Amino acid sequence: MSQPNNPLHGLTLEVILTRLVEHYGFRELADRIPINCFRSDPSIRSSLKFLRRVPWARAQVEALYLATWASRFRDDT
Repeated sequence: MSQPNNPLHGLTLEVILTRLVEHYGFRELADRIPINCFRSDPSIRSSLKFLRRVPWARAQVEALYLATWASRFRDDT
């Protein structure tokens, strides 16, 4: 299935989360997206487990990723 207009196509949730953590850190992520997996003993592994089970939280993480690098996506088109 082709998804030429989907900027997240080909990116795994792990890649998205890792890039956000490298850019913001868990503390700022918790301020931007108030979910417990970023506040209480955060790790990539535990956050991925939570985000895979909770669609609204995953949507917020994906939206933050897009907002953070929106200019990059616009420049590529």
